[in-house]
Amino acid sequence: MPAGVLERPPARSAGDVLPPVAPPRPGDDDGGGHGLFGDTRRFGLLAFMGTVSMLFVGFTSAYIVRRASADWRPLAAPPLLFVNTAVLLASSATLEVARRRFLGWDLRGAQAFVGATGALGLLFVAGQYGAWRVLAAQGVYLASNPHSSFFYMLTGLHALHLLGGLVWFTTVGVQMRRMAYAPGTDALGLFALYWHFLSALWLYLLYLLFVM
Repeated sequence: MPAGVLERPPARSAGDVLPPVAPPRPGDDDGGGHGLFGDTRRFGLLAFMGTVSMLFVGFTSAYIVRRASADWRPLAAPPLLFVNTAVLLASSATLEVARRRFLGWDLRGAQAFVGATGALGLLFVAGQYGAWRVLAAQGVYLASNPHSSFFYMLTGLHALHLLGGLVWFTTVGVQMRRMAYAPGTDALGLFALYWHFLSALWLYLLYLLFVM
């Protein structure tokens, strides 16, 4: 059997006496299987994501109104932003692979892809800093014009929430190494939900700032 792949319990015959089944621990299934209001962690995460969404909806309204002003000067997107986008989408893909590996009892494979997700997340943040540096070298700062102000503010808020996701990622990685999650469960479900939300939010911000 390949290293890192946990063996499933052997099948039992009809005459075997089954041992008592222990109730699942709170950390066994991060995705929850008790409905929206039965899983307080999922409900809390969805409520938080709803709050974040409303925050960006408010900024969107202000952006649309401000864009009609006479002093609005369109900002060209730094090419590095598109590289960053590919990196962030790749991190969502590796996280989904890790999630499926963990569901399939491949603990070592799940840990490897979770690690790749974290590395790509850090690379995205570094790339965002690089994009800000490129604009600053061109003389485009927060107060240069309304478009640049919205760009720095919205991308900065997104990076802040992604850094929070990386803190959560660190906790997930430690828990996996300590075997605090039971393989075969959707222990990465909540983290994946938040991370994919950040990826979708980033695509929306790119559309808002440079396409809409």
